[in-house]
Amino acid sequence: MSVKIQQISPGDLTLYASVSIAFEVRSVYRVETREQGLGGLLLVEELVDPYIKDYDAQAEGNDRPNQWSQQFDLSQWGFFMAMDGERAAGGAAVVMNSPEVHMLENRSDLAVLWDMRVQPEQRGKGIGRRLFQHAAEWARAKGCTQLKIETQNVNLPACCFYARQGCHLGAILRHGYAGCPEVAHEAMLLWYLDL
Repeated sequence: MSVKIQQISPGDLTLYASVSIAFEVRSVYRVETREQGLGGLLLVEELVDPYIKDYDAQAEGNDRPNQWSQQFDLSQWGFFMAMDGERAAGGAAVVMNSPEVHMLENRSDLAVLWDMRVQPEQRGKGIGRRLFQHAAEWARAKGCTQLKIETQNVNLPACCFYARQGCHLGAILRHGYAGCPEVAHEAMLLWYLDL
């Protein structure tokens, strides 16, 4: 059966949330500074004892997809599902023109890929690429000139994926999660795609 990408409404976010976002961490990017940062930052891959990272499991309060409407006005968001027949294979969420989302930098020409996920058994089959392309095309059609994506130094598969999609690394925030004790050791990586 072929996988189809379709736009969904905020009312379908329970189905969206049924797609696992968990992945196994086997290596991380260690951020090294050169000349106290004046000489730049270097990402060095470092093997770690494998562990499972699940953003939904660590999410608090309204951070899970089926609870986004309690925190945000979703009227300017785009939600997309990859469906394998009746089964959810993946999803992507894009936000634009939402003042309460600080990642948008107060820009009307910027969209943010807020979330993207593919069921573990469906990974490596091109579903993520198709979802990403669909999300980028939706943002372009809405008049956006850039798509911004946040990842972490512990998510090498995502970093490599976004690089393959033509994104460029625009910022490395070594202390981007300092206010969240359980992930304070992670670095925030911001990727950009020119649309």
